[in-house]
Amino acid sequence: MKIAIGADHAGFEVKEKIKKQLEEMQFEVEDLGTNSLESVDYPDYGAAVGRCVASGKADEGIIVCGSGIGIGIAANKIHGVRAAQAWNAQTARLARQHNDANVLSIGARVIPEEEIPNIVSAWFDAKFEGGRHAGRIAKITELEKE
Repeated sequence: MKIAIGADHAGFEVKEKIKKQLEEMQFEVEDLGTNSLESVDYPDYGAAVGRCVASGKADEGIIVCGSGIGIGIAANKIHGVRAAQAWNAQTARLARQHNDANVLSIGARVIPEEEIPNIVSAWFDAKFEGGRHAGRIAKITELEKE
């Protein structure tokens, strides 16, 4: 499975740690930047990961900025992306099980560093449950046509 990953300067160091975790989990990782602590604009990286996932070049994505909010908003502007911000393992799991999220958004400045590996693991351990949730996802997909 191929995972696209991207972050702004605030999320750079966390992105690097997540990238190592993903490689240890035997995922192929496509790092879309940023590659330093130099100030950059988070929408560029949220959109880049979103486009990579929406186009099928990556199966899923992970994005990181200071809060996880702005980069997630940017990713969600890409048709076909369902980016979900997770602040613990439970919200990561539910984003997958109930919302079929295909991009995980993490806030580097608001989540304790020791919790982030648990969030990533929970994300990949969880699978979409379908059932009653499938109809809700279909409604979300319809909203993209507006």
